[in-house]
Amino acid sequence: MPDQPIPSFYNDLAETRAQAWALLVRGVADRRSPFHAPTVASLGLDGRPRARVVILRGCDAASATLRFNTDRRTEKFAELARDPRVALTGYDAGSKIQIRIEGEASLHINDAVADAAWEASRPFSRICYGTAPAPGVMLGDGGDFSLPSEDAAIAAGRANFSTVVIWARTLEWLYLAHAGHRRARFELSSNGQGVWLTP
Repeated sequence: MPDQPIPSFYNDLAETRAQAWALLVRGVADRRSPFHAPTVASLGLDGRPRARVVILRGCDAASATLRFNTDRRTEKFAELARDPRVALTGYDAGSKIQIRIEGEASLHINDAVADAAWEASRPFSRICYGTAPAPGVMLGDGGDFSLPSEDAAIAAGRANFSTVVIWARTLEWLYLAHAGHRRARFELSSNGQGVWLTP
């Protein structure tokens, strides 16, 4: 097996940080990107950790923020409302890159952020917010729920829609390479200073 070419970010913290954000930004637009569907972890209402896959809907490197949408009736929303600490992890097996984010979540329901996110969502995605009964309710049968089909009922799902903005505090990078792995951590709350870590 030929050796991997050494990428320009390999021994460069600034390029590593830029590459991490570029991959996350690409994950918003590219549904085939492994970073399009990262795992988000929160603290459950019972204090235990909870992790779910979400769809990345926004990412801004300048403000160190990421965004995903969720139904405000979910346990995930209740958990983040109670304790905004959140972690996000994405992994690309092809490039052998893992990105981990830790930060705080802000919840948006009836504000300009949520309005813009709703307007940017696809019509098919909006149907999910009209699910009845609410997500997570126990059912007698797997199909004992309904989705709206009329435009007015789909639009009414806006009342259940929320968008979550993650304010990243730290970003951790892991690159697996034959030449030697590289791991780094960036403290985003202090000008993004980075340090190398033992992989």
